[in-house]
Amino acid sequence: MLGEGMLKGLAETAKNFAGSFVSKERLTTVQYPEERVAPIENTRDFPILIYDGKDPLAGLRCVACQICEKECPPKCIYITKSHDKKPDYVGKPQNYPTRFDIDISVCMSCQICVEVCPFEAIKMDTEFELSTTDRFGGLLFDREHLSKSNDYYHAIHPTEAAEVDARLAEEKAKAEAKAKAAALAAAAKAAAAPAAPPATPPKEPTAKEPGA
Repeated sequence: MLGEGMLKGLAETAKNFAGSFVSKERLTTVQYPEERVAPIENTRDFPILIYDGKDPLAGLRCVACQICEKECPPKCIYITKSHDKKPDYVGKPQNYPTRFDIDISVCMSCQICVEVCPFEAIKMDTEFELSTTDRFGGLLFDREHLSKSNDYYHAIHPTEAAEVDARLAEEKAKAEAKAKAAALAAAAKAAAAPAAPPATPPKEPTAKEPGA
């Protein structure tokens, strides 16, 4: 029959269209904000800063290298580098940001800052409810607002966070092994060096006899 395939296709479309209103599994809307759909793990909204331990300042991974600030397409990241240094996660003295601001009203969630960060210090959050009546100050997030613990990172991106932790642990182990090897080499070199001979006092000049 001419057009039979078209009629079957239209019937299937009508069936699916009607079913989308009555089948609970196929309902695509929820009664927000009373009901919420949990974000998937790869959700990315706006950047956050990750810190290890309990102290956001002492454990902050960011070393104020300013790569993210330079690479940010809309130029919404503002960093001021410290004049002193603190140990990073491998014990190496590093600078830290005295100021780290992100203008969320300008950020386009491109994730370039995450990709260029060599210290796994900046990641993407899943929080999107950031509405505010303050158009400017309310959307300029400072270091304290941006800082999130590594536990929080594991809660929102468990797979990615586990991979990052494993990579950082491996780098730390390599750094510790290198430092230990250098210390052993220095100790062995010091032990192998011959002891310096005791210093001999200078000879006193002898008095010449008369007529000599």
